[in-house]
Amino acid sequence: MFNLKALRKNKTVKYGVPMLILVVGGSFGLREFTQIRYDAQRIRKKLDPSLEAKVKVEKQSVILEEEYEKMKELNLDEWKNIRGPRPWEDSKEYQEQQRSRQTPKD
Repeated sequence: MFNLKALRKNKTVKYGVPMLILVVGGSFGLREFTQIRYDAQRIRKKLDPSLEAKVKVEKQSVILEEEYEKMKELNLDEWKNIRGPRPWEDSKEYQEQQRSRQTPKD
């Protein structure tokens, strides 16, 4: 029936079939690995529902009230916009220059 020597010499069987197996098998393999990654992220993010509800309620009310109190204490009339250092400037040297400009000279 089939001649094994003829199959071994056939370029489609010799190069095409292994390539096709690699591409299709790689697709299935990558799907499994990515699914494992997403499952692990989902498990890591999950909290106990009672703990999650407690954290959310405390976080929102306390933070808003604290921030409001901080804003009331600030004096926004004397506020100055100070430029930060550029990427090519030395940040420590620039900060020292800004501080020397801000200190009142007697």
